Amino acid sequence: MKQLVVTAAVIEKDGRILLAQRKPDTHMGLKWEFPGGKLEWGEDPRAGLAREIREELGIDIEVGDVLEVVSHTYEDRHVVLMGYQCRYVCGELQLLDVQDVHWVRLHELKSYDLAPADVPIVDRLLRT
Repeated sequence: MKQLVVTAAVIEKDGRILLAQRKPDTHMGLKWEFPGGKLEWGEDPRAGLAREIREELGIDIEVGDVLEVVSHTYEDRHVVLMGYQCRYVCGELQLLDVQDVHWVRLHELKSYDLAPADVPIVDRLLRT
């Protein structure tokens, strides 16, 4: 079983949070998640998250504090997911490496078919 270190951006803009839908041919295909991705070897987590968001969505973000750290085991992998509070800075949102995106209000997050590793981040957001 492989272990991955992954970052996720909780991007807020105008009172809404950005969710991204995974492409159908990927692990957890068509599930919704906070956008982000795997870190490259030796990469700073904040820099890696900003890179992943540019690659997947074509936008720039400001990466803030860690909101939640999740340890989740899927059938074929163990994921350590670091969720960061982020702020949209600039850029035109594009579907470069995601199926779809939605800007949602906090109370709407649980209505999406979320990737299991992202659920504890949602729970944390709903508690604050």
